[in-house]
Amino acid sequence: MSDRRQDIVDMLEELAELTVLEEADPQSFRVRAYETAKQAVAGHPGDVASLTERELVKIAGIGKSTAAKIRELLDVGKVEKLEALRAKHPPDVLALSRIPGVGPKAVARLRKELGVQSVADLKAALAAHKLRDLKGFGAKSEEKLSAALERVERTGTNARTPISVALPLAERLVAGIRELPGVHAADYCGSLRRFSETVGDLDIVVAAAEPERVMEHVATLGVVDRVIARGETKTSVVTRRGLQVDVRVVPREALGAARLYFTGSKGHNIKLRQRALARGWTLNEYALAEQDTGKVVARETEEEIYAALDLAFIPPVLREDMGEIDLAEKRAIPAFTGAGDVLGDFHVHTDLSGDGRSPLRDMVEGAMARGYRLLAITEHAEDLALNGVGRDALERQRDEIRALQAELGGRIRILHGVELNIGKGGELDYDEAFRASFDYTLASIHEHLDLGRDAQTARVLRAMEDPSVDMIGHLSARMIGGRPPVDLDVDAVLDAAARTKTALEVNGGLPRLDVSLDVMRQAHGRDVLFVLTSDAHQVSELDRMAHACLHAYKGGLTADRIVNAWDEERFFAWQKDRRAGKARGGRAKRA
Repeated sequence: MSDRRQDIVDMLEELAELTVLEEADPQSFRVRAYETAKQAVAGHPGDVASLTERELVKIAGIGKSTAAKIRELLDVGKVEKLEALRAKHPPDVLALSRIPGVGPKAVARLRKELGVQSVADLKAALAAHKLRDLKGFGAKSEEKLSAALERVERTGTNARTPISVALPLAERLVAGIRELPGVHAADYCGSLRRFSETVGDLDIVVAAAEPERVMEHVATLGVVDRVIARGETKTSVVTRRGLQVDVRVVPREALGAARLYFTGSKGHNIKLRQRALARGWTLNEYALAEQDTGKVVARETEEEIYAALDLAFIPPVLREDMGEIDLAEKRAIPAFTGAGDVLGDFHVHTDLSGDGRSPLRDMVEGAMARGYRLLAITEHAEDLALNGVGRDALERQRDEIRALQAELGGRIRILHGVELNIGKGGELDYDEAFRASFDYTLASIHEHLDLGRDAQTARVLRAMEDPSVDMIGHLSARMIGGRPPVDLDVDAVLDAAARTKTALEVNGGLPRLDVSLDVMRQAHGRDVLFVLTSDAHQVSELDRMAHACLHAYKGGLTADRIVNAWDEERFFAWQKDRRAGKARGGRAKRA
């Protein structure tokens, strides 16, 4: 994706977010228009930035007004409408809307009637019990909001940036820096390189012959709101979305030491320094060196430093001081299951789903281009209000898949699947016979997110018992930085997953990354299986499988527990055995 394309996507995303506040309606026409246009721009195969306004409106999902704003951004460098919205709804107000339970209508009422303009203002209003007399709130609302605010402050999520925002930004910043003359290398480090779900800031390490050129480039970026500090080899800026970015230029020969140091984690680095000291060496961002003489032992690459410390190389995602150094000492770092190692993708939507963007053939060709041998097409089922697909449409799609399969032969096997909705009581879409007719099914929570723990757990367990359900999709239904996970008894869910042989999804969508790391780690020692997926809604999103792989690796999953890391024979044997076992269990219960 080109830099200008991402500029457009960022502009449309911010317009949508601020328009929600402006109109106090997440589903307003303008909000949906901006979101649809954002997806259209992201998925367009050509150079969007080179298109005229007339050419832009020919892209499905981009209207005349939005096309004008795109050209305004490209031609003028800013969008008047967006500037006005930013002034009216500053970052402190936006932070209010990200507190669970504080919707856009609530934000508008709090601002107008109580003068609440920030999280600090809300905290003070709650302490003074000012909300209980406000229309639409009450004492119970105060209690819920106080709990939500306490949770946000305890976890620090209000001060951290979701990976779905941080990673695309870091990738484009690094790409831009790498294009500068004299730059040898540039990489993002810190918690983002460790693939953490949220980040406090961005650390970018650059090896360059002319540091000043890099400093000037960073300080004048369009995403920069203000420059905090600027020196000869380090510049710190804050983006318009409030994320601090620290860019450091180091000598080319010290690049490995700098990458290691600024990647962290703190605990991991302390263990490495202790190991260096035991050998009479020091380790810092400049080098691994002899303590007495300063003679460099290693510094050019991370691999050289680990080897000098008599350790196997430790991938960045594992550097969390959770036993990885002991494993490296024993040469027992687990193997990584990458996107090239998986059999196929088992959660994919086409444009038949209301939120899908790419047609069936394009999705299948995209899967073949990535080397997949299997692909499950899993549209949203009919009970999902906005994007669900009825039985008749799915039957027509089944015929289309059969025709396409006949054309493609053995190049790939297309499974006709569906993403069922787990109802409030655990009920599923369609009748039992129709559900059983699909080649692959997953069941996911999309609604009723505020139920208590017992009710949430019971609905998931009931879905797991259904013979047609192969996998539970995005278990917690969370959106990192936007929506908290549903309250589940994870032990009970894991026990049921092991008993029913129902797999749990590791969703590679950055806003989700669901199941969480905690769930994967809690599953250690249990016979629980997982499936890595992209949850793609357009061809380009098939690449999200790489995110699922990194997330699973960080969570400690090995190939023997990942269903789509097996060969086809073992995969289908698992599915057949699982469905037969559930059917037998169901008959026994009914008897």
